[in-house]
Amino acid sequence: MRNRQATQLLSELSHAGRRGAELPPSDVPEWPLEDLLPSEAMAAAPPRLPELAEPDVVRHFVNLSTLNMSVDTHFYPLGSCTMKYNPKRHERLSRLPGIVDVHPHQTAGNIQGLLELLYEMQEMLAEISGLPAVSLQPAAGAHGELTALFVAAAYFRDKGESRTKVIFPASAHGTNPASAAMAGFDCVELKGRSDGFVDIEELKQHLDDKTAVFMVTNPNTLGLFEREIAEIAKVVHDVGGLVYIDGANMNAIMGITRPGDFGGDMMHYNVHKTFTGPHGAGGPGSGPICVRDFLADYLPAPIVRQRDTGSDEKRFELATPSKTIGRVRSFFGNVGILVRGYCYLRTLGAAGVREAAEQAILNANYLKALLADVLPSAHGEHCLHEFVASADGLAKERGITAMDIAKRLLDYGFHPPTVYFPLVVPHAMMFEPTETESKATLDAFSDAIHKIVTEDADLLHTAPHSTPVSRPEEVNATRKPVLTWAACNKE
Repeated sequence: MRNRQATQLLSELSHAGRRGAELPPSDVPEWPLEDLLPSEAMAAAPPRLPELAEPDVVRHFVNLSTLNMSVDTHFYPLGSCTMKYNPKRHERLSRLPGIVDVHPHQTAGNIQGLLELLYEMQEMLAEISGLPAVSLQPAAGAHGELTALFVAAAYFRDKGESRTKVIFPASAHGTNPASAAMAGFDCVELKGRSDGFVDIEELKQHLDDKTAVFMVTNPNTLGLFEREIAEIAKVVHDVGGLVYIDGANMNAIMGITRPGDFGGDMMHYNVHKTFTGPHGAGGPGSGPICVRDFLADYLPAPIVRQRDTGSDEKRFELATPSKTIGRVRSFFGNVGILVRGYCYLRTLGAAGVREAAEQAILNANYLKALLADVLPSAHGEHCLHEFVASADGLAKERGITAMDIAKRLLDYGFHPPTVYFPLVVPHAMMFEPTETESKATLDAFSDAIHKIVTEDADLLHTAPHSTPVSRPEEVNATRKPVLTWAACNKE
């Protein structure tokens, strides 16, 4: 009943004469509508608005909300996107009046407490990355990539060098080539080795004095740490290029190793992934970038700096780097997510950050072992925080695809993993359990997948069966969907 009511339109729930409230007559003279609306609007019949009591409206939207999956209600094994539990303590702290009520136009002298917090966040991000200069401005990971590439472009332009090429592996996140193209660079893709790692010899073939940046995710999207990353960085540096580390997978190495120590010159964080800010639905996000000291002058403004007062008093200011690329975001970034990340780091401390990464690796390897008999991993005996399994065998033997398994998982109460990415693995299914999930949850998830792969293929082809919305743009032969995206798009 709840699902049926939630999928009805407000117009379908409407009953003539129902009202949420009776308003008193207006004591303000009415403005003639003909002065406000065009003549064709005045000639048209008024819209038929739904007539509903307040409980009808409240129940409609609350019922809709119960159809959503979230990290508070379901396990999200969403590989490459690190969907971990968001601690409610951090939510409460981010809503303290001295944070949530700050007006963006207040002067630095009036927000010293917030600036101290942001300064300490910069310092912690610099320490974890091994890269000393930080900008908190970028609004998300892809925005951080783009910002870092703008910084690189400004750096080479300032040196009088015409470098036009950005290189990246075929397994890279799609945002890497997209960011490079938007920053005005030419994109070069590496095929990589059959074992999932960067082929240094192939990389060398593309390196020259036009190489600006090599973008690499480490650990990569197959859940493997690039064992030759130091040598990779060296050959890029030898031709004068920069190494960009996509920090989307920092959950595997935070507190264990640092991008700055293995050759990275620039990187971004996904605070909303790695440091437990809310994630999804288009935002909010936060993608701070960290760079080497020789790139610091090109960072976007403002940067939070501590001012030398000549006393024990701490004072902070918003400073503009001398060769800044300018603003890339209003004010100093998505502060609410930065505060949540700050609380996460302060809660765990240095030892806790490392332990979280180690637990994420343990969980991923445990789940990998549980699924090995039905969804074998494409690369490596062991993984880091995530792994990519392949449903190719099931597809060839029984016609069960990665999409079939993903859709059927919804009927079992689990959010599906990332499917068909990276493209280098056929029928790819990418799993990332994160450190916040228990053994019991991983066991239940494994049991569900083992049951699914024994079910009739025709049943799987038409899954999910328990949701009010069927597969987008697919005709369900066994039941009529309440709604499909194709139907929505017809008008």
